[in-house]
Amino acid sequence: MRRLHELGLGDDADPRLDEFARRVGDVTRAPLAMVNFIQAERQYLGGLYAGGTIPGPVRAGLAGRTFSRAHGYCPHVVVRRKALVLDDVCDYPRFAGNPVVDEIGIRSYLGAPLIDRTGVALGTVCVVDLEPRPWGRPGLETIKALAAELVAQIHAREGN
Repeated sequence: MRRLHELGLGDDADPRLDEFARRVGDVTRAPLAMVNFIQAERQYLGGLYAGGTIPGPVRAGLAGRTFSRAHGYCPHVVVRRKALVLDDVCDYPRFAGNPVVDEIGIRSYLGAPLIDRTGVALGTVCVVDLEPRPWGRPGLETIKALAAELVAQIHAREGN
């Protein structure tokens, strides 16, 4: 939390992070891409891209950009400090019962941690789809590279 505050992240939407999320969605061809900051009691979508295929109720649910830590898969990525690939969340009992499956309709997830130069896991870069998706090794390598790119951008901004 302290590191997020020092960097000025995690409290407000950031147009630069929204643009980064849009690029992540374009690169991965995913309908939903996020830059997610994990805090003590919540997750905050500092960057958000919801493509044209995302249904209205899902868009409405994302409007506040804030979720419980119990929702979604990003908190697991931060704790593990490793990327997570779920081609079909329903294939994994640990993840199939997550509220985002029933409430939002998430069926696949691909995310990587944002590990700061201080060693703190700030959050994630992630994409999801409402259909099962074979991300495979190329997806894993792509999301890890995008996470590293974003961390470099955050560090560059810190110096300004």
